[in-house]
Amino acid sequence: MASHTPTTGGTASDCLQVARNNTAGDCSQVARTDRFTEHLWDHTKALRVAIDELEFLRRLGDGSLPLDVFRFYVEQDSLYLSGYAKALAILASRAPDPASAAFWATSAASAAVVETSLHEDLLSGGVLPPAEQEPRHSPTCLGYVSYLIAAAATEPYPVAAAAILPCFWIYAEVGRDLAASAAKVLAADPGHPYAQWVSTYDAEEFQTAAATARTLVDAAAAAATPGEREAMVEAFTVATRYELLFWDTALHPQPWPAP
Repeated sequence: MASHTPTTGGTASDCLQVARNNTAGDCSQVARTDRFTEHLWDHTKALRVAIDELEFLRRLGDGSLPLDVFRFYVEQDSLYLSGYAKALAILASRAPDPASAAFWATSAASAAVVETSLHEDLLSGGVLPPAEQEPRHSPTCLGYVSYLIAAAATEPYPVAAAAILPCFWIYAEVGRDLAASAAKVLAADPGHPYAQWVSTYDAEEFQTAAATARTLVDAAAAAATPGEREAMVEAFTVATRYELLFWDTALHPQPWPAP
């Protein structure tokens, strides 16, 4: 990978002040330079285009996704959130300042309690087909959460934060489009079995959290060494690959080899 000298949007303290103010997290407000996260975004453009073109996301948005596939996706997402909450909690314990630690810890609590509760309500509410067996991690789900937990526990803080970011940022971008599609489905069919849930993907609080996570990664990059910034690009790329695989394997599962 070619060496990249970052031109982040402001100093670490500048970026953290934006996060503390709970703004949209745009460091360009404090400096007229490119943000390191823009480099991450540009570097993964091909992967993000592939995500946008996934059949799973298209059918999720237009309401044509089979209910058994949707149930499998929600089950995997619930299992993923449990692991993601652990990764966020570890990241919070290694954060360089109280404001960053508070944000990652709050996000961990939300993933562990609020989001998981929503999934459980959907799975047990009679909207979806009953479970045929106890859910277990798919190979992709287990690989993704294992990677994030390992990164949070063993990589330098800037690298771990970069690995965590795609789940916030890509999900926020995809969610905006999915929510718009689901709204159209609900207008035509108010009783659609899961469009109401999908329509919440563009919730303002999640968009704000994604922006703040991005701001903190910019701040981490500003304080990182050149080698750490190289590793941040790789970590963000690996996690983006897992985002693609997570959605795609919901519709095209890759089962575990038989024992």
